[in-house]
Amino acid sequence: MKTILVFLLIFSVIVVIHEFGHFYFAKKAGIKVREFAIGMGPKLFSHQGADGTTYTLRILPMGGYVRLAGLNEEDDIEPGMEIGLTLNQSDEVQQINVSDALSQDELPVRVNQVDLINDMTIEALPSGGAEYITYPVNRQATIIEADQTNVEVAPYESRYEAASPWSKFKTNIAGPINNFILSIIVFTIIGFLLPGIPMNSPEPIIGTVTEGSAAEEAGLEANDVITAVNQEPVTDWNQMVSYIQPNPGEQVQVTYERDGHEYTTELTIDQTVDSETGEEYGIIGVIKGDRYDTRFISRLTYGVTATFNVIMRVLAALKEMFVSGFSIDNFGGPVAMAQMTSQVVEFGFIPVLNFMAWLSANLGIINLLPIPALDGGKIVLNIIEGVRGKPVSQSTEGIITLIGVGLLFILMILVTWNDIQRAFF
Repeated sequence: MKTILVFLLIFSVIVVIHEFGHFYFAKKAGIKVREFAIGMGPKLFSHQGADGTTYTLRILPMGGYVRLAGLNEEDDIEPGMEIGLTLNQSDEVQQINVSDALSQDELPVRVNQVDLINDMTIEALPSGGAEYITYPVNRQATIIEADQTNVEVAPYESRYEAASPWSKFKTNIAGPINNFILSIIVFTIIGFLLPGIPMNSPEPIIGTVTEGSAAEEAGLEANDVITAVNQEPVTDWNQMVSYIQPNPGEQVQVTYERDGHEYTTELTIDQTVDSETGEEYGIIGVIKGDRYDTRFISRLTYGVTATFNVIMRVLAALKEMFVSGFSIDNFGGPVAMAQMTSQVVEFGFIPVLNFMAWLSANLGIINLLPIPALDGGKIVLNIIEGVRGKPVSQSTEGIITLIGVGLLFILMILVTWNDIQRAFF
């Protein structure tokens, strides 16, 4: 249960921060944000703000979403539907109720034609009437949706397609950018919580000594620096390993530095067997340590450097996929993320924060890939629109988006099944 709660919290924070980026820049661009939701599924609570956006809390604590007017988001009002209309003093439609719960104050009608984008009219037959009437719709009218959520209508000038290519570009890229910002902030917090920033030193510094190992029996301790093996100088960890691994069972002399003083000890190299190859090799029971930078500026900049390192590793992995070929094993879905969460939860608060920052940066990069239905795919369309001077037709964009959604859906099924097989079979 603890793992599930931590996973849902991490995932929700990352997704909500991502969606807030779209929300903020859509608002700045004049694109109507009809709903900002935390969670998924049935609605628990909603409030329509003075800015016209409806803020909802939904029952499934799995991320959230924003509904931008015109961006794959349309009103479900079709000819033949029975709806309720509320008129203002100017006989304009002020509210449209498409739910099953019509009030006595509403005029029940059957829809014939509807245009809530350009003409802002509804042609409908009033209950008990004999002729269709065309009702003008106020540009600030609201719609009561099937789940009783109130959202505003979206005339053309407030829709995504009416915005400039630059405004669309900023709106789409803001989600991934927010993921990078979240990663930087969380890594910076980690930088101040850690005793120091790891310097990734190649030096043979001992970080941990295994209990009962040859190193412990020889008196080696954490933070000792091995300087020689059998009087052969050692300058980095890999060099030290190259002296130890080929010589299981042999007695060696180890020179090390502790608190500025040099000491010498002798130990017999332990022997172990590689479970996959069956090959025997030597170990002494130490795990690599590191030097730490405790300067304030290093802690402050750790967020940027750590996020940059994550981004570069993700890009390197993507590059390797193009060079070596696609493999489903290179991906991880919700099952894999839940497994990783269960592992980091056992190690405490800082590893959980580290996982959140790592995952946020990963999500930012993946969303920037030029795949239809992802932010990167939308950005490509924005660039094409800027170059051509006109947008790709909505029908073409819709087809491209559907193809992208289909491909992502298939990939998610394959990744999830692969995760399940790796975890349980």
